This record gives sequence, C-alpha cells and structure tokens, in this order.
Amino acid sequence: MSISRKLHEECGVAAIIGHQEASYLIYLCLYALQHRGQEGCGIVSIANHEFHSKRSHGLVSESFQSQDFGGLPGDQAIGHVRYSTQGGSSLNNIQPFSFNSSLGKMAIAHNGNLTNAASMKKDLESSGSIFSSSVDSEIFMHLLAKATGNHFIDRMKHAMESVDGAYALAVMTEDALYGVRDPFGFRPLVIGKKDEAYILVSESCALDLIEADYVRDVEPGETVVLRPGSPIESHYLVPKKQASYCAFEPIYFARPDSKIHDEDIYSLRRNMGEQLAEESAVEADTVFAVPDSGVPMAIGYGAKLNIPVELGLVRNHYVGRTFIQPNQEIRDFGVRLKLNPVSSVIKGKKIVVVDDSLVRGTTAKKIVRLLRQAGASEIHLRIGSPPITHSCFYGVDTPSREKLLAAQKKIEEIKQQLAVDSLAFLSVDGLKKALSSKQGYCLACFTGKYPEKIHHDIPKQPTDK
Repeated sequence: MSISRKLHEECGVAAIIGHQEASYLIYLCLYALQHRGQEGCGIVSIANHEFHSKRSHGLVSESFQSQDFGGLPGDQAIGHVRYSTQGGSSLNNIQPFSFNSSLGKMAIAHNGNLTNAASMKKDLESSGSIFSSSVDSEIFMHLLAKATGNHFIDRMKHAMESVDGAYALAVMTEDALYGVRDPFGFRPLVIGKKDEAYILVSESCALDLIEADYVRDVEPGETVVLRPGSPIESHYLVPKKQASYCAFEPIYFARPDSKIHDEDIYSLRRNMGEQLAEESAVEADTVFAVPDSGVPMAIGYGAKLNIPVELGLVRNHYVGRTFIQPNQEIRDFGVRLKLNPVSSVIKGKKIVVVDDSLVRGTTAKKIVRLLRQAGASEIHLRIGSPPITHSCFYGVDTPSREKLLAAQKKIEEIKQQLAVDSLAFLSVDGLKKALSSKQGYCLACFTGKYPEKIHHDIPKQPTDK
C-alpha cells in the first residue's frame, strides 16, 4: 500500500499559543505532518483582534514563502494539511476555518469524519445556517456559533453532544487554545510545550522538529484548555466510551518516529512484523519491504526468522501522480517511476516481500510482475495487517466494499490473482498482540464491528464468505 496511498491520507492539525514566532512554528509543524495530506494547507493567526490567514492548494513547501509570515502576525496560530475524504478540492474546503461569534473570533482545524454530517448539515441549514464549504468540518463552526452559553466549554459540550464519528479538533480563540477529541479517540491529538507556549499537533514528530517537549495525548472525550503560563485545564463534556483508536495510525498513517498514546510507532510496526513471522514463517534468502511504512515490519519479520533484511526496492520520492495508460506495459511504467528493484538482491533468490496492507491489489500485482522480471525465483508476499473487508467511516478513505479485494475473494484466490508463491496476512489476534493489550483499537475495517452506529448504509458482506 505504501507507494500509492491506496488508503488515502488523513488530515493533520497543528496549533500554538504563546510564542512570538507562532505562524512560522506552525509552518514547520505542518511540514512534519505533510504525510497526512498533500492536497492543501493553511495557517490562520490572530493579532490585534484580527484574523490573518493564508490557504493554498498543494504542499506546504510550495504554498508558503518567507515573506508570507510577515502577514501572519501574533503569538498564536493554527494550521492544517488536508486530504479530502469529504468534500471536493475547492479552496473553500481548505482549513483552518475562521469565523466570528458572540464569544469573539475563533479558528478551527479538524481531522476526522462525522458519520451524521448529512443530517446535521440539513438541520443547521433549516435553522438558517449558510455553508460556504462542502466539508463536514464546517459543522463545528455553526454549532459553536449558534449554541447558547457564555463560555466556550458550554458551547463545545453542545457540539460534542450533537455529532457522531471521528474528530480531533484544535480551536483557537483570542485568549486560549482548545484541543478536543471524540469519545472513542479515533483520531490522535498530542499536547506539547515549548518554553511557556502550548502546542497541539496530530503527531509527536511535529514537536520534535520545533524542539518542543511532548507532554501527553489529549484523551478520548477530553477537551483541554491551554493558556500560556497556566496549567492544562481538562474537561470531559460527554460520557466516556471504550477507547477505539484507529488501528491504521500505527499500521500506516503515523510516521515511524512518532509516538501516539505514549507508544513508539516504529516499535509497534516492528512488533507486527515479528508477529507476522510467528504466524507465517517461510524459508527465504532475503526479506525486504515495499517502502516506506512496511520497512519496520520487514525488519521485525527478518529478525524473528534470522533472514537477512535487504533493500530490494528503491523508492523515488519525487514522483507525483501518474496518469493511466491503456497498454499494460505502459501502465507498469507508473510503478517503475516510483519503485525500482535492486537486481543483485532479487535475481535467483527466494524473497519475502512485506507490505503494510492490501486494499484493491492493483499495485501489488504490478510490483509482483516487476519482481518476476527482476529474476526472483520465489515471491512470498506478507501483509502486516489483517485482510481489509469493510469500509471505514471515520476518516480513512477506503473504497466501497465491492472494490476491497479481501471482501470479494478468499486468500487463496488473491494469491492466484497476484501470482505469488505464497500469501499471508497478519491475523486480527496477532495485530492485537502486536499493538498492545493496554490500548483499545478500532478494527472495524478488518472485522466489520463498528464502535458506534453508522448513519451510512453499510453494504452487506458477500454471501459466499
């Protein structure tokens, strides 16, 4: 899955209060979170009771120049990198969103999907709300603006009671920064500190870049209030639920140098590889990964079985999207642009190829063909997560079930379709063991057991499964 983003990126949020270089630090945080979304980005600051903002399509490095930070003054700023799991690519859909309310100015950045967004939007529009974007994140703006209450916490309570689904929010007002996480904790949100300044980011790797200290995660269902020089204020505004962290954060989304829930992502991925080796050992000459997120899994797999881990596929990091050509030979060039095999590692060898997940299987089939052409004598494909059989409604842009390979075919059928000598997935129990018994994870895309009622029509599982 790694090279083609077959499960598309989530969004990334960052916010800071209490630092004179606020907007520049947020720019750096967004740079560190770029893997979470490459479609658009934005920064909003507040200074002298006024909003200052810049939002743009494209990458952070392409969107901001040094002169832009003079137009983003103030000691507090909020930022966002976007992948559109909801809404189109209009500039109006790029966050952060800023708005005026009876409580003053607010700006908001959101990661996640609301599962009752359609009904909420309909209700808000019927009561006079006018939406300027097509993304569910704007619903929070209207709920906060319309709610009664003289304090932000009262209004956020109303908002949290109104919505279902996944959300990690950073909300900036003129005097405080608020971090909000849904009761299940689907999406991550981390608190950091740099001198007297407080920071909210989706992943701790962003804190490392700006040399800030990791403090802790915002807990599921928690709303934190951050003010420079003051202790963290914590509120639980809705009833607690069983924690259901998205399993795809450690499997794929998060950078390996991040930690979420005080657990190291690299170690969790290596655990997955070791567990995969316990469940599906094979005799081979070498192990390597489909870069990049599968690399720690391959290291764990090889170490467990004492098989040398090599660099069998080299990734070109400077390739954008490739267009589809009708001819199969030409289509394969799209994969070759992104990956090139190291022939000395592959030719005449029995190889184990480790990838983090398998969704549609189209890219995996092309990679296998590439490895056969490079002279592999045997190809054993190992997937560091269970078969994906159900769609996600919480912010992971999985395709519909009829396009999920493992929802339509048995493992033996998938093996034949991919033309590999053997195929094995990590089991659900193995994934739980690798992740840690201390935490609760959402495994709905593997099991079909959703933590809460879904307001979408979920396609029924095929009768032949």
